[in-house]
Amino acid sequence: MAFVGVAALVGGLALLWRDKPVQKIESRLEMLTGVGAARSGLNPQASILSQPLDDRPGFVESFLARFGNISLLFEQADTNLTTSKLTLISGALVAMGVGVGVVARIHIVLLPLVAGLMGSLPLMWLLMRRKRRLKTFASQLPDALEMIARTLRAGQSLGFGFNLVATEMPAPISKEFGRVFEEQNLGVPLEESLHGMTERVPNLDLQFFVTALVLQRQTGGDLAEILDKIGNLIRDRFRIWGQVQALTGEGRLSGTVLLALPFVLFIAVYQLNPDYVSVLFTDPAGTKMLAAAVFMQILGALVIRKIVNIKV
Repeated sequence: MAFVGVAALVGGLALLWRDKPVQKIESRLEMLTGVGAARSGLNPQASILSQPLDDRPGFVESFLARFGNISLLFEQADTNLTTSKLTLISGALVAMGVGVGVVARIHIVLLPLVAGLMGSLPLMWLLMRRKRRLKTFASQLPDALEMIARTLRAGQSLGFGFNLVATEMPAPISKEFGRVFEEQNLGVPLEESLHGMTERVPNLDLQFFVTALVLQRQTGGDLAEILDKIGNLIRDRFRIWGQVQALTGEGRLSGTVLLALPFVLFIAVYQLNPDYVSVLFTDPAGTKMLAAAVFMQILGALVIRKIVNIKV
């Protein structure tokens, strides 16, 4: 009995001198969630829970991040691809292009051109997907603004209007407005959520909507009337843009034909008489003429694009 009593007394004193388990758990949770890192002056982004385990940037992501936000491009295109996967696919297509060029017995000078074209196909697909998604979002925005305006006139809240757009309209606008609504439910400020949406969707009309919404929350006013005016403005811009596209259709078609004609003729003549075309690669004057022709083609493409690309 005396031994058990003394042992219990010693154990109790040892527990009193040590930290409580609850404090240890709290300190560990703070370090995991980033609170402890912020208190100690460390970077909160270094927290374990701040980023998923499979979202750590690799060598390719770290290298390409120096030239811009590459991950934002994937988010704007709404694809599950990553920078590593895109690089791997591009490398495989480059090797395939070289193999096809060797099998087809293409001139060795043209092999880098073929490999470059094959390797750029994934990036071109990504840019086309991004452009198509942004164009679809722009065409859906007037209907979404009118739906929110009708919701406000019916006495509902702005969040209910965002949720209605997310549930009633198709993608991609439903996904973006639904993401803003979910962030609101999680306690993210509205201005921050709207700013994130403008980064994911670089659309001028959307920036008008976000600016008007933020100003209305700060100064007051009839938000439904503001949204109706913005929707009418967007529809008028689409109507004028359609007229401009119709008037510049001939110029755009002529530019496409003029830019594609030299390459098509070069391939046709190369297939008919390879020795006749090979002088451009073997003779120094031919190499200079070829470089000058490529430069003039690029300059002509830029000039034609500047003429037919009228901003509305």
